[in-house]
Amino acid sequence: MALIRSIKGIAPKFGKNCFLAENATVVGEVEMGDNCSVWFNTVVRGDVHYIKIGNNVNIQDGAIVHCTYKKSPVNIGNNVSIAHNAIIHGCTIHDNVLIGMGAIVMDDAVVESNSIVAAGALISKGTIVETGSVYAGVPAKKIKSIDPSLLEGEVMRIAKSYSTYASWHDPNIEPIADI
Repeated sequence: MALIRSIKGIAPKFGKNCFLAENATVVGEVEMGDNCSVWFNTVVRGDVHYIKIGNNVNIQDGAIVHCTYKKSPVNIGNNVSIAHNAIIHGCTIHDNVLIGMGAIVMDDAVVESNSIVAAGALISKGTIVETGSVYAGVPAKKIKSIDPSLLEGEVMRIAKSYSTYASWHDPNIEPIADI
């Protein structure tokens, strides 16, 4: 069973049809929408500020979601995939976004809708990732506009697939996509 802990009397809140891996940790002021999944060795730590997560969000193995005390909360939209070992810290991620493996998104950055942050990228403090773009590198820069087939074939496909993967681990989870 996942470690779910209240901090200062504030407990995490979960929507319907969510999967939490046995060794995931969710702490404090965290509000998660429907059809979300938090995978193995992942930490979502709302102890110093709030974390709001939309619907159909998957936070994959080893990822960390955290904030900056009283300054920078985390807001995550709908249909977002946060890949393995990514770090999301005090930032805003809009809808239909893929954050690649090992990527880091820092305080006060904004990742606008329909975008990809490439694996290993560093989105520096205060950076705005433009709608419909792919950012890569350290520090990350725009490398191209996102092709509609990439948006549907990767960003949306991955976001939808994770409810199916969750159903393999928990028979109470209802998949939202047939993969």
